[in-house]
Amino acid sequence: MEQVQTALATAIPLGGYAIAQVLGRRAGASRAERHQELPGDQIVAHPQLVTDHAITIEAPPEAVWPWLTQLGWHRGGFYTPHWIDRLLFPANQPSLERLDAGLTRCLRPGDVIPDGPPGTAWYVVRQADSPRTLVLHSVTHVPAAWQRAVGAAIDWTWCFQLTLAPGGSTRLHLRARGRTEPWLLTAAYLAAIPPADLIMAMGMLHGLRKCVQRQRRTPSVQGGRQK
Repeated sequence: MEQVQTALATAIPLGGYAIAQVLGRRAGASRAERHQELPGDQIVAHPQLVTDHAITIEAPPEAVWPWLTQLGWHRGGFYTPHWIDRLLFPANQPSLERLDAGLTRCLRPGDVIPDGPPGTAWYVVRQADSPRTLVLHSVTHVPAAWQRAVGAAIDWTWCFQLTLAPGGSTRLHLRARGRTEPWLLTAAYLAAIPPADLIMAMGMLHGLRKCVQRQRRTPSVQGGRQK
């Protein structure tokens, strides 16, 4: 009996981790979406990890797009659950649950979207085709100390693809493609990112859907968040 309990104690966490690895790479995305070629795929030519997540939002792409234009640290946030914001990003402000006229903007290639205090981490807009495609690229999401110590590096893209779906809704597909070095960072990246993405990426998509659909019911655009 003790051996059975020991085996279960080992198998259950391992099974849960294996499921998180699978779902963290493709939760919400159909097989067709996972095999679809998307804008920005060529930026990271040989990714070690590709994740695809998708969700349907009961609003047209034109109503979803403004929420993407206010993404960023000390901007609209990333629409992740507030408990994640408080636990993992206490220096950031909580993600907005409304559109802020002072933050929504016309995105253009070369624009910077901050993901931390100045000089730490940020994304560069590589493609912005309203209201269909937003491609973000980062090589900054590795601490400078790691870069100096072991030559750590990351090359990473996010593609937000908005497609008009039946009934005037939007299919929002988020693809991440990443490559890291050296091998030790790669091992940690492959071990940690898919389970984390199951929470973070899906949390962002669900949070975004909640915000968009609530805004559609009670339209109000406000200003005033301090950058």
